[in-house]
Amino acid sequence: MTKILTGGVGKSEVAGQVTGLGLPGVEIAVSNDMDAAAALRAGRADYFLGTCHTGAGASLGVLVGLLGSAACHTFGRSVPTTEQIEALLDEGKRVFGYALDQMDAVTPVLARALAARTA
Repeated sequence: MTKILTGGVGKSEVAGQVTGLGLPGVEIAVSNDMDAAAALRAGRADYFLGTCHTGAGASLGVLVGLLGSAACHTFGRSVPTTEQIEALLDEGKRVFGYALDQMDAVTPVLARALAARTA
């Protein structure tokens, strides 16, 4: 089972999008930055998807501070490919941030890549 937490401005929308994909073995939960950091550290969650208006700062600020930049990646306003996401996962990234206006494009690609890691 892969547990994905969502946070930031569009946390409910991202959770709804991931749920709508119907990915087997994926549990999604809406969270906040502090609770998400604690859950990731304790192994109660696997990944965090954060959104903000630019995808560069507020989407991950607290998590970068608490988990370190080695665990975090911000796409900003870009839309990653599956290959780019897989490379980031290979590097140990577990926390991802992106812009609200890129949610419809980023969320499905990212969620499917995360689900495939534990399939």
